[in-house]
Order: sequence, then C-alpha cells, then structure tokens
Amino acid sequence: MFLRVAGAQLNLVVGDIVGNEKRIAHAMAWAEAEGCDVLVLSELAIGGYPPEDLVLRDDYVSANLEALESLAAQSGSVLTVVGFVDRVENHQGTDDAHHRSVANAAALISEGEVKGVYHKVHLPNYGVFDEDRYFIPGADPAKLWRVGDIPVGVSVCEDAWLPGGPPVLQGLAGAEVLFNINASPYHQHKGVERTQLICDQAREAGAPLVYVNQVGGQDELVFDGGSMVVGADGSILYRALQFVEDRFWVDVEVSPTADITLPEVGRPEPRLEGVGFPDSAPRLTHEHEVYEALTVGLRDYVTKNGFSSVVIGLSGGIDSALTATVAADALGPEAVWGIAMPSRHNADQSLIDARELAENLGCRFDVMEIEPLFTTYLETLADLFSGSPFGVAEENLQARIRGALLMAVSNKFGPMVVTTGNKSEMAVGYATLYGDMVGGFSVLKDIFKQQVFALARWRNRNGVVIPVSSIEKPPSAELRPDQKDSDSLPPYEVLDPILERYVEDDESLADIVRAGFDEQVVRRVIGLVDRNEYKRRQAPPGVKVTIKAFGRDRRLPITNGFRS
Repeated sequence: MFLRVAGAQLNLVVGDIVGNEKRIAHAMAWAEAEGCDVLVLSELAIGGYPPEDLVLRDDYVSANLEALESLAAQSGSVLTVVGFVDRVENHQGTDDAHHRSVANAAALISEGEVKGVYHKVHLPNYGVFDEDRYFIPGADPAKLWRVGDIPVGVSVCEDAWLPGGPPVLQGLAGAEVLFNINASPYHQHKGVERTQLICDQAREAGAPLVYVNQVGGQDELVFDGGSMVVGADGSILYRALQFVEDRFWVDVEVSPTADITLPEVGRPEPRLEGVGFPDSAPRLTHEHEVYEALTVGLRDYVTKNGFSSVVIGLSGGIDSALTATVAADALGPEAVWGIAMPSRHNADQSLIDARELAENLGCRFDVMEIEPLFTTYLETLADLFSGSPFGVAEENLQARIRGALLMAVSNKFGPMVVTTGNKSEMAVGYATLYGDMVGGFSVLKDIFKQQVFALARWRNRNGVVIPVSSIEKPPSAELRPDQKDSDSLPPYEVLDPILERYVEDDESLADIVRAGFDEQVVRRVIGLVDRNEYKRRQAPPGVKVTIKAFGRDRRLPITNGFRS
C-alpha cells in the first residue's frame, strides 16, 4: 500500500498571521486537488519563524491559535501537519512573562478539526537559536497517531538533529512514516550535514522520513528549503528545490497495521500502486548556493519591510560592484540606483568602473562630486585641526559625507540604503561609523574578502557583468593619496584565514600560531577584532552565510578587558 505525502516549503513572514494563513490554506487546497493523503508544512508556519519575543505577547499567541482553528475548519480529507505556537500549562507556578507558558508545536488537522498536537522535545539554544528562552519542551517523544491503519510519527526540526531523538523513538515504536517539520537556516556546507543527519535518522528509525523546510529570508537568516524524502534505508528518494518555494508529492510505500489502537487523524484512500518519485532538483554548486542566499536574503529583507528599491554607493571597487549585482539580481535592475561620489582621492578608473557596472546591470547611475563639501568641511575645521597632519579624521569625513548623501536620497525618494562592507573589514574595524556603515542592510556582512572575489568571478562566468578592473585592481578605500588596503591590513590571503579561525572557530592566539601563522600578525589582527566590537554593534543587519556571523551568532561584550 502507498501513502501519498505532499510537502510545501513556503516563504512565510514572521508576524503576518493573516497572510501566512492564506498561503497555508492555498497549499491545503492544492494537496486536496492532487489527491494527497497528507500535507506537511514547516515549523511555526502559522506565525513565521523565528518569532522571538513575539511569543511573549498574549495577543500574538491568541492570533496564531485563531488562525489554526480557521485552517482546521477549512481542512478536508487531507491530513495537514502544520507548525504553530501552543499554550501549555505553566508548571513554574508564576505568571511572570519570563517563565515560559507556550510550546513549539505541530498540529494535525483534517475533516474540519484539530485531530492531534505534538510539542517539540529538543529546544536548540545555541548559535542563532534561543528556544529555551521561550518554549516549554514536549514530554512525549514517541507519540504516534494513525492515518487509517498506518502508524505515523511527527517531530519538529531539532528533534531530528540528535542521535536517538524522537523520530528514532517513533520508528522503534512502530511508525511506518515519519514527518519532520523544520525552520533550518542556511549556512555554508550545512546542506551536506543536514542531509547526512536526516538519512541517519531514517535508517536508525527504520522508516521513511519526510523532511520539510521553510524557504526565504527573515532578518539575517535565510532558509534554503531543500526539503527531502528519505527511505527507510537512508537513501534520498526525493529532494526539493533550494531557495525557492516548492510543492511536491510522493507515494511512500507502507504496511498497514489493522490491530493498532492509536488515535486516528486521517483516512486515506487505499492506494495499491504508487507512481514513483518526481525528479529531484540537483544541488547547487557552493558558489551558487552562497550567491542565492545573498540574493534571497536581500530581496526578502527589502520587500518584506515595505521597500521597493535600493540605493548603493558605487565606488568602482569590488565590494560595491558585487553588492549592486546581487541587488539587481534580487530586485531587478530598475529597482537599483547606483551613485558614485568621487573626491580628490578617487582614481579616474574608479569612476569608469562604476559607470561600466551600472551600464552592464542596466540600473540608474548618477555622479555626485563630494569635493566641494569636503573642502567646506576642511575649511570649517581648519582652526581646530591647525598644526595636525592629514589623517583618519579627514579620511572618515569623506565616508561620512557619502553616507549623509545616500541617506538624503533615501529620505527623499524612498529607496533603502544598502551598505557594501564585507566580513573582513567589519572584523577588523576597517569601516567608518556613520559613513560607509550607514544603511538598512548589509549584503556582504558575512562574506570574507577572498570570497567576495570568488563570487564576483562566479557571477561573471557567463559574461562580464562586474568590470574586470574592479576584480583585478588592488583593493583601496581611496580616502588618501595612493591608498591601498594592504597599507593598513595584512594581505587578505593571510588575514581571512586568521579571522576565520578566531571569529568562527573561537581559536586562541596560541592555537592560530601553532597552525603556522606569524605571532605578531596574529596579535595585531586579534587586537583589531577585539577593539572594534563597538562598531559591529552599530552596523546594519546582513545575510548570515557562515556558521558564526556577527550579530545573532557571535555575542561578545563591548567593554571587555580579556585578551587572548
């Protein structure tokens, strides 16, 4: 016998309960029309993930429960498994808001009612996850229901990430099919890890596992979809698309058990033959994955926050070029406005490169000379600065003039300012507060400089979009005569590996030196990272693509006397 199971990985919006309900109801109607037995959606789909402190608000929880009841009333013969926030009895003995009284839950709805509820057992409390702050863990990891005569198990995301977790316990208890609903954010190489984990869970449980992940951007996080159906032997039977909404159904072979006494949540039509599996989507290459994450992250941040366009300062350098290209791919070139703002220290080639990029992209391009403003600033400060040489203050003035002009354009015409700094610069503070850090979103915030170059070359693989000169010329902030990044920083091929070890892997100075790096260079880099936490706290959010991004992932005190 076969059970027809559908999956819908949707791009939902945190807090948009009305809109999310409509999207879910549309997927439910599709599953009914396709003759499916079960539809699986993502974790906390009704209210969106991650809801963060919204779950502390009673009106939010009530609205999400009302939406669940509405969806249940709309349900037909298809069993729908959907994520929501459930109220639970507060065993802490207090009504204090800091004591949790809700659960991360999955509802099983069909035939006009809620037939069952499962509460997530394992609550992640690391990296970007704070679920132990909000939710009470479930206490019934091996709970089963039946769809007709077929025992099934339901679990939520992290439940499948631990050896011997709820899916395995459910399989050992007799489940014929396992459903795992997810909101698993992307970072580089996570897809491989995730696939291996799900395959191991199915193999250990001895039952097919249907894994459905959400898709789309939410603040810094990007969810990459990639839902999958895994056989009881751990083989991939079907894999959905990455980074885009996708709906699919598969016929999963099962063995009915007539003498079970489990609660019934669905009544499938007997299906003696399956039609096989649809073709799986091929996995994207590494560069393609990262580029898609940046594109989706920017697009959803801009559009979900009510903007329709962006404005970007185009310097002619590699960072602004890649940022503008991502923006054009995400929003369309008509929604991207590039502005070059040269001063006395900008090379003629930089303006040529900025203009060429805009022409290649087909986006609007304007030039605003900042030299008159810069001169006025210098004249105003002449008495105060008298007797001191040209230095960082004068350099940063140029960046702050540019930031003010971009914000003026944003305020006047409405586009969001998108910043162009990369992770290498943000790590060591090679950026100007209230200058090039001004903006609503930072596309490259979690991309090291060497990867910026790699992504630019990848984007040019089918024809030059980013000018070759922008890729090949030595990086420079162009804030003083003949300036190069290498004047202030170690070469990026040295700097980036040190930063990766210190920032992402939490290695000590001694660890990094033992790996073969020069001790004085490492000391200098670590000192720069530690001293510039205050800048990073004031930076705009940006797309997370590494295992440890600045912001939600890496949390260090600004006032910090510890030194490695």
